[in-house]
Order: sequence, then C-alpha cells, then structure tokens
Amino acid sequence: MPVAVVGLGADGWAGLTAGARGALASAEVLIGGPRQLALLPPGECAGERVAWPSPLRPAVPRLMAEHAGRRIAVLASGDPMFYGIGRALSQELGPDALLVHPHPSSVSYACARLGWPVEDTEVVTVVGRPVARLAAALYEGRRVLVLSAGAATPNEIAALLRERGFGPSRMRVLEQLGSEDEDAYEGRADRWDHAPGDPLNVVAVDCRRDPGHAAPRLGATPGLPDTAYEHDGQLTKRHVRAATLCALAPGPGELLWDIGGGSGSIGIEWMRTHPSCRAVAVERVAERAERITRNAAALGVPGLRVVTGAAPEALAGLSAPDAVFIGGGLTAPGLLDAAWAALAPGGRLVVNTVTLESEAVLTDRYRRHGGELVKLAVAHAVPVGGFTGWRQAMPVTQWSVTKRMDRI
Repeated sequence: MPVAVVGLGADGWAGLTAGARGALASAEVLIGGPRQLALLPPGECAGERVAWPSPLRPAVPRLMAEHAGRRIAVLASGDPMFYGIGRALSQELGPDALLVHPHPSSVSYACARLGWPVEDTEVVTVVGRPVARLAAALYEGRRVLVLSAGAATPNEIAALLRERGFGPSRMRVLEQLGSEDEDAYEGRADRWDHAPGDPLNVVAVDCRRDPGHAAPRLGATPGLPDTAYEHDGQLTKRHVRAATLCALAPGPGELLWDIGGGSGSIGIEWMRTHPSCRAVAVERVAERAERITRNAAALGVPGLRVVTGAAPEALAGLSAPDAVFIGGGLTAPGLLDAAWAALAPGGRLVVNTVTLESEAVLTDRYRRHGGELVKLAVAHAVPVGGFTGWRQAMPVTQWSVTKRMDRI
C-alpha cells in the first residue's frame, strides 16, 4: 500500500483537504515532527504517533522498514516535494510508492502576501544549511525568499547583508503563514534591531546594494574580480578563469574535481553557475585549504568540499566527476592518468599550465587524445612614466578535451 505524504500548514487540521484528512484518519502510523504531530486532533487521528529522530535522513529507511505492511502517513510542512521530506521518501521508496497530498508552501503564502510573482522570486533555504548560501543570490533589485532555520535566522541574514554590501536591503519577516497567529515585521538590514520572534518564519529580502561599500560587485557569470578572493598569489586570474569555466562547461547537478585548488576560484565559480552544481577542491597545502573554505563561504557556496592532500593519492574514494580541472601539480607522477581514468565518456578535462615542462606534457596528450590546445595571453594597461603601456601577464597554455568512448 502506498505511503501517504501529507502537507500540513500552520493552520493545521482546518487547512487540509478532505483527501488529506482521510489519509491521516485511516493511518495506523503517523510520522512527523513534534510540532506537526501536535496539530492533529486525537479524536480524528487515532494512529500511533512517531516523531522523527535527529538526524532525520538516516532514519527514513529504518522507520519505513519497521512499519512495513501498516498504513503509514508522513507529515510534511507545506508542499512535501518542495524542500520537504517527499524527496527523501521518493529516493528511498520510489515515487510509485507514495501518495502525496500537497499543501500551499510557505513560498506560495509569502508571495501572495507580498504581491511577488513566484516565478520571479529566488528561494534560498538555510534549514540545516549555512546562512552563507544566501550570498550567491544577492544582486541589485533581486527579490529573495529565505526559508528560515529558526528565530535567530533574520538577525543572521541582516548581518550577512551588511557584510556583503547589501545593507540598504529591505527585510520583511513573515511568521506563522496561513495560521490565525500570522504576523509580519520589517526593516532595513543596516538598521535591523528586532529581537528574535517566532521560529516559524520566512524572510523576504528586496536586495539593494550600497554603492559605497568596499565589497566588489559580483556578477552572475564566471570571471569574478580577483579582489573577491583571499589569496597568496595562487589564484587563476579573472580572464583566464572565465575562459577555463567556459571550457569546463558546467551543467546543473554536475560534479567537478578542482585539483590544485589554490584559492578555490575554479570550484567556487563552477558552483555559482547553478545551485545544484557540486565541487571538490583538492589542495595539498593546509593553509590554502583553509583559505578555500573561507572563500567558498564568502562567495555563497559553503557546500564546496575541500580535501587536504596531494593528488593523485588524495583522489582516492572521491565520487566520480563530470569534469576535472588541473591547475597545479601537473608533473606529479600519475596525476594526469588518474584524472583521465576517473572520467566517464562525455566527461571534460581542462588543464592550465605556465611552464615549458608541463606544456610539453599537454602537447603530447593533445596528440594522443585530441581536444583543443590554446595559449591564453592577457595584457593590462599600466602607467609608464607619464604615459600608459601594456604589461603582459605570463601566458597560460590550456588543454581541454571531452572524453569519448574511442579515447578510453
């Protein structure tokens, strides 16, 4: 029998459809969070009540197995398939094993109250995730809804907005959406002085950038200003970085290995192209590895995984990549072979180098595997006495190739 997954709003039992009420009333086992279970009237729902343990995700297969053969109803907040338990259940049991009863999500309620079109509104969740994720969504004029982790989240958001140069942004906190206790309050991030309120809240942000703030303006495309990064000189510079990301061609949900991470710029900008993109930065110097973690948080992708160690040994046990970038250590024995072997057909490999020795290695691989071999040269205008001239940066040789079945 299918598992009923019932979306529940802050209005509780009164806000449910007849079908959702019937699924809960007939269930032998009711599984949900303590707050959700408390919204069900005992006289209507007689099933055994089981509260989710923490952490929740590992408990899903165990609880489903324990109650197999019984009529199970799982409670979710709002729409179960929107940042809800429906995803974990679908992955564990398969979509055909579920009967989902959706409820309007907090995003739908919030947009209705604010008059914001849902399709034009960015949504960021910080439930079980760092507030730093919001940084990647901050652009002048953008409307963002943040799904809060609790009462302290609005203050954390205000602090992040001030730090990132978005102090003039208007913030509105919407509490208990859809219930009789629904409430709201607002203010500017740079003047935010509200005490923590109800833990069940959503924060709406009208992004406004402070033009006088020292933080560099960050665009939506690869090639962020070099000043956006903390670094010790080990940084793929802006124009070469943009060309490198173009060659890597990130797609939603794909995984990148950034080998020789340096300051983490390639992995960071790979992840900024889409919220579902993932990356692992491999860096042998511990101090640089720590710096990568700080840069990732500052630029809105705190989910970047950092592995401290020397490649190719540090690659052992990593999930298979969709693309690999090698920005350092190319002459390490076995590194290029290990990276190539890790890629499935269709995977991309991009390698940058500035030395003649490494260039010879890339030339040999280009002959064997094809792809594209280019030299990237950038010059910057600088003062020359009372005039202006060009200063040439060290040219970068780049080999990029897509692995085909006949090249394995």
